[in-house]
Amino acid sequence: MSNYRVAVRYAKSLIELAIEKNKLEEVKADMDFLNTLCLEVRPFHNFIKNPIVNSFKKLRIFKVLFENRIDELTYKFIEIVTKKGREDILPEIGEEFMKEYRMYKNIEIATIKTPVPLDKELKEEFIALTAKLISKGKKIQLQEEVDEELLGGFILRIGDSQIDDSVSSKLRDLKKKLIIS
Repeated sequence: MSNYRVAVRYAKSLIELAIEKNKLEEVKADMDFLNTLCLEVRPFHNFIKNPIVNSFKKLRIFKVLFENRIDELTYKFIEIVTKKGREDILPEIGEEFMKEYRMYKNIEIATIKTPVPLDKELKEEFIALTAKLISKGKKIQLQEEVDEELLGGFILRIGDSQIDDSVSSKLRDLKKKLIIS
């Protein structure tokens, strides 16, 4: 079975258990922490993925790192995954857990790329615009990216859809039209 499918199964099991135990927000915070650790601390990511270090040694290190810092449910979950020899897919489990969490909470992620950081008023306008574009009842979580090469305008990505209203794309389109003519 592929790592993706295994990660999905573990993530679904964890979210169901967290809901059942009324610890969804605690587990979500722990999974955010784990995801950040895996993405931003390269030595930790490499340690998890290292096949030379056996699961027993990794479990001892996880105990020192996590036992009193995260919820008991999350720690027990990490312990089980590690005992099964699947600690190398913890980053993938974390990503899938967050997808399941957003589905459960009816949250849609929208990514806005602009040449300068947005102020609070513009963020609220983009959230309102995004709410009009997607199905009713969904909450919008706006992720902001700054890309100075856009020159002006924005690129809004919601799921598989994209609205590109940037100056750089308009200049690119104009250049193509001029070359073809």
